[in-house]
Amino acid sequence: MPLKIIRNDITKVSADILVNSANPKPKYGTGTDYAIYNAAGVEELLAERKKIGNINVGDIAVTPAFNLNAKYIIHTVGPIWFGGTKGELDHLKSCYQKSLEKAVELKCESIAFPLISTGVYMFPRDKALQVAMSTISQFLFEHDMTVYLVVFDEKSFQLSGKIFSDVDDYIDSDEVLSSQGNEYRVLLEWIEPDKRTEAMEMLSGVRDDVSALEVIKKYTSRRDFDRAESWFKWHYMDKAPQEKAKPKTLDEIISSDEKNFHDRLFELIDERGMTDPEVYKKANIDRKLFSKIRCTPDYTPRKKTAVALALALELEHDEMVDLLGRAGIAFSPSSKFDKIVEYFVDGGIYDVQTINLSLFEHGEDILGS
Repeated sequence: MPLKIIRNDITKVSADILVNSANPKPKYGTGTDYAIYNAAGVEELLAERKKIGNINVGDIAVTPAFNLNAKYIIHTVGPIWFGGTKGELDHLKSCYQKSLEKAVELKCESIAFPLISTGVYMFPRDKALQVAMSTISQFLFEHDMTVYLVVFDEKSFQLSGKIFSDVDDYIDSDEVLSSQGNEYRVLLEWIEPDKRTEAMEMLSGVRDDVSALEVIKKYTSRRDFDRAESWFKWHYMDKAPQEKAKPKTLDEIISSDEKNFHDRLFELIDERGMTDPEVYKKANIDRKLFSKIRCTPDYTPRKKTAVALALALELEHDEMVDLLGRAGIAFSPSSKFDKIVEYFVDGGIYDVQTINLSLFEHGEDILGS
């Protein structure tokens, strides 16, 4: 089962288990804790909580869910952030790990987490998110369960770090040049951000490959230009001229042995020696959906499902385009979703959860099911 990142009030989520970022003492505080008590029924939940007593940092306790749309509430005490010197990362990982293990013990099929400790406990959101994603992802490689990571608002989910800032730069640069219809906009990746505006103006006026490279050379270091030139020649200039092929007749086109998406997908899986569980778990796809795809030769996938499967197979850009094309799916230069996916693929990053974080932050549908 997949990991789903959603923006919602956790008390409105329907799952077998809702996880509460709880007070260590048998009382409720603010934020998620207050919201869960208020929605579940303060008197009933507090009475159950008092039976448990204190909960140590990184530990959990279970109560009924009362008025919530769930079977259980898992109360876990996240760590207060002291700069990372007091085992905060290990304690936070324990909150997620023990909650997930308890969900298995209770034979539950779904569990919803808030971003633990990022409120009044001041845990840095990017570090908390990294712990949550890595712990949950590792768990899902060994168990079938739907796990929700519930984010209350945009401020609760702000990514930092070079990889995510580079995505923003890539999208922003691309959107500006898209309006100018310039096919060379991808080359801005090798130009320093403070020089891109001027470079964009020059690129918008060029009409051939050599001129485009001259612009890039002017605005990049020697090392970066060598990388840009190599990439550019591979994509644009090193294509040997082809003898014009004789057009196929309609009968030849119809009778051609062109594999559909289903056949090519499973051919690629076999070529890579992967098992079905390896593929659908890497793709963040539900086991039942993957089984449906395997058993339906003419299955037409949704775009986010097809892309997730291509990422799980770690297809290079051209291979991915080919596989998606067999399902009638294409990348569009005007689609933010497509540009984010292409950015990671071109960078050799195939981890679906990492890409999903960026998609979610930018308001796009996440990959998988």
